[in-house]
Amino acid sequence: MSNSTSHPTTFASLNLAQPLLRAIEDAGYTQPTPVQAQAIPLVLAGGDLLAGAQTGTGKTAGFTLPILHRLAEKPAATPGSGRPRCLILTPTRELAAQVEESVQTYGKYLPFKSMVMFGGVNINPQIKSLRGQIDILVATPGRLLDHVGQKTLDLSGVEILVLDEADRMLDMGFIRDIRKILALLPKQRQNLLFSATFSDEIKTLADGLLHNPGLVEVARRNTTSELVEQSVHLIPQKLKSYLLSHLIKHNDWKQVLVFTRTKHGANRLAEKLTADGIRTRSGHRHAAACGEFRIAQRARRLRAPHRPHRPRRQQRRRDLAGRQRRVPASQGH
Repeated sequence: MSNSTSHPTTFASLNLAQPLLRAIEDAGYTQPTPVQAQAIPLVLAGGDLLAGAQTGTGKTAGFTLPILHRLAEKPAATPGSGRPRCLILTPTRELAAQVEESVQTYGKYLPFKSMVMFGGVNINPQIKSLRGQIDILVATPGRLLDHVGQKTLDLSGVEILVLDEADRMLDMGFIRDIRKILALLPKQRQNLLFSATFSDEIKTLADGLLHNPGLVEVARRNTTSELVEQSVHLIPQKLKSYLLSHLIKHNDWKQVLVFTRTKHGANRLAEKLTADGIRTRSGHRHAAACGEFRIAQRARRLRAPHRPHRPRRQQRRRDLAGRQRRVPASQGH
């Protein structure tokens, strides 16, 4: 594996196409993060990539920018409806939506069509979108295989494959789905694998997927992002909302994202902050949590041995009939 250590100081020094530099400037960015500075040149060179990067390091732009550049350099060999040139696999619907939004942000001055695809929603609008041109597809593995099964998606034109947060996909039991998808892709393609950790499972997946990859590792393994400042306040449960209100006002925070354990907790916290004069919007994570729970359940079912479903009432009837058949004839009179 090769390892790049050069850190260009500006996006212009990365030799990205002018439409991409315009979009980057519009977004207010001037300097690439370490993972972007290392990954972008390697992806532009056309080779495979193994990158260790956590959320918050700028890894999404680290692959979307060079992918958009490479697609712009060369038109599709055989364009067609529902036939993406780039496939980005993510473990959750939330991440898929974020990645596709990033593709739109950086590709707004390029004539590319992107689409996000995940489960838990009506599949028909996705089928309708696939009837048109799709250059970049961001998807979760389960729903992508649903479309493959319905023959609404053609993966024969994929030139670039990205596995984003690959370690999380393996933790959620997607390895079988990933292998099925890999079998449907062209043999000649560029592969990019991003993972926050390099477990034995990730190494095995990388060995079978990547060919002489470049290596980017911007932080020690299994550590948090250095770009995120962290602090811990140890206080009683009943004082948490009061402390949060104090921190927001004292630090004059303009945008704050708060995670709660339940939707009722989110509502109560929003009411408390509103009463303190802080504008809030309670975004329940219930639907997202249910979606991931269903994925986890599906993964467990795939790993578990098959047991035919038999309703309890039907089972009791059969048991009763069996006992009746076993009663001796002499006792029937």
